[in-house]
Formats: sequence, C-alpha cells, structure tokens
Amino acid sequence: MARRIDVTGTGGVRLAAWEFGDPPKTDPAGSDPARDVPDGSPGVLLLHGLMGRASHWASTARWLSARYRAVALDQRGHGRSDKPPQGSFTRDAYVDDAEAALEQLGLAPVVLIGHAMGALTAWQLAAKRPDLVRGLIICDMRASALGAASQREWDQWFKSWPLPFATLADVRKWFGEDDPWVERPNPARGEFYAEVMAESPDGWRPVFDPEQMLRSRETWVYDAHWEELAQVRCPALVVRGLDGELGRAEAQEMVRVLPRGQYAEVADAGHLVHYDQPEAWRAAIEPFLDALSTD
Repeated sequence: MARRIDVTGTGGVRLAAWEFGDPPKTDPAGSDPARDVPDGSPGVLLLHGLMGRASHWASTARWLSARYRAVALDQRGHGRSDKPPQGSFTRDAYVDDAEAALEQLGLAPVVLIGHAMGALTAWQLAAKRPDLVRGLIICDMRASALGAASQREWDQWFKSWPLPFATLADVRKWFGEDDPWVERPNPARGEFYAEVMAESPDGWRPVFDPEQMLRSRETWVYDAHWEELAQVRCPALVVRGLDGELGRAEAQEMVRVLPRGQYAEVADAGHLVHYDQPEAWRAAIEPFLDALSTD
C-alpha cells in the first residue's frame, strides 16, 4: 500500500511524498495528514535520482516498512510533485525540500537513502543538518566533477529520444534495447523509464520537462562534492553497481573521506542498482541497517 502525503518545499513548491506500509496513528483532531503522529518506528526517507520518481523505490520501501516508517519523495520537477516553469532547481532547493519534508513528516532522526542525484542531496543534507540524520546510504553517485562534456552529452541524449512514443512497449524497447547508451539489452532499464512516462493526446511522453532536468543537473556536474562528504558525521554506506557509473576506486576514496564510511558493491548491476538487482541490493544494505539499529 502507498499513501500520498503532500508536503511543502522551499518557495512553496508542493511535493508528493509516498508512505509505504501501514499508516501511522493519526492526530485525533483530524488535522493535516502530513502532521500525523509518528508510531514510534524509526524513519527512512528515500530520494530518487534525476528523472526518477518515488515509485522506483517501491520494492525497497515495502520491505523496509516492516521495521521503519518508509517514505519516498517525488522531488521537485519529478513524479507528482510541482514542476514550476520558473522554479528554482538549484542544489540548495533540493536539499531544503528534503529538509522541509523530514520536518513536516516527523521522520527525524532519519536514515537517508539516495540514488544518484538523490544521494548527493542526501549527503549534502546530512552535512548541513547532522541533527536530522542518523544514517546515510549513497547509491551509485560520484563525488567528482563530471564537467561540461558530460552536460553536452546529456543535452544531445535528450534530443535523441523519439518522442512521442506510440506505446509503452515502444518505451520499454527503446530504453531497454535501442538507446545508443545501452550496451546490451536491459529490460529493467526499459521498465524504469516506462514508469516515468504518461499518456498524452499524441502518445507517451515523460512526466518531467527535459529542460528542467538539464537545469537541475547543471547545478552539480561542474563541481566536486568531496567537502560535503567529509562533513557527514553519521555512519554512511557507499554502494555501487559493478557496471554502474561510480567506479570502484572513486567509491573507495569516498569511503575513506567519509568519517564513518563503509563500502558495498552489487554484482550484475548497472547504475540502477536497486532496480536492476533488488534482492542483491537488499542484501548489500541490510547489514548496515541492522548495525544502525543497535547503535
């Protein structure tokens, strides 16, 4: 089961949060559902990557909900959250949104789990507000600068999409097989992108604005983010897919820089680690979560 809770991000942007598992006890006054009284379970906030959405965490959140109050957030510009045409898509905006969501949902002190851009948001928030974060899981996100060439490649990639897609089957086939960025058939990747498409009068299009995605990305690709990593004081786990975008050497350097860093990798997984190999992903992070619960 997934329950939608609307929260308010910085600048008044409406954000959709999704709680998995049984809802907590509610305020008998029947006030704002985002102010439900927590049931005492520790909180987990899951942050998707660029172009993702909260539903990409559904498998992870469902097993987490047996022990945690697990909430996945549609970040600004994504999923069911607002996509203001002139809105801010800076790093500060994403971090402030996550901070506001934690406080409105009553999740802190929380375990933050982030994939790609969501992982960067997670560790920047952990550095900014250590009082809100008790643990951090970083999934396949680099700390080094990616540079201008990377941003140009993404711009060209968005322009290569054969929009609109006639059917969802076409979406799955293009992103899972025909996309030039796909080295070998990857059905999980096709399914991942099918989840971020919506039907329009002329076919299937992404629920996000590609220009907003580029604006979001340009606020972090030109800079390195080692300094914020070094400021994270809580236990932190760096997870990479063996065939993902985060190389082993960089991942291990991230662990070294983190004051309380740990390392894990998932075989037969690409960048979409938690989506490619959900059971192996669970096996990689569960020992870390178990250790946190005994601290």
